[in-house]
Amino acid sequence: MDLLDTLNIAGSGLSAQRVRLQTISSNLANARTTRTDQGGPYRRKAPVFVSEQIDAFGSALDRELSSVRVDRIEELGGVRMMHDPGHPDADADGYVAMPDIDVLAEMVDLMTTARSYEANVNTVEVTRDMALRALEIGR
Repeated sequence: MDLLDTLNIAGSGLSAQRVRLQTISSNLANARTTRTDQGGPYRRKAPVFVSEQIDAFGSALDRELSSVRVDRIEELGGVRMMHDPGHPDADADGYVAMPDIDVLAEMVDLMTTARSYEANVNTVEVTRDMALRALEIGR
């Protein structure tokens, strides 16, 4: 394993967490959206991450190293019915189909994503510092 592998792994983590952050932001922004272009209420979305092997031909450690990428964005959320007869999207019985998004759970996911992003940024910074120190030794 070398410094470039470390940067590639951390960079893939940064990219994946950015997508996760955008998805959470979309979920929070649409937590009360009852009508979308596809029809019906907004559905909660979440990215699906997959690992990718860095070096299939290296040492045993190199073969175990993986980067991460976003495979797809899945719609996970259902719909909950809320009684609001005055809402423009209410049915004949006064019920409105609302996105089943737990704002508190999304906020927890947001904090977890921010911490994961920070950890990857710290990895990049430490790797950069190690590379600079190695260059100073070589002078």
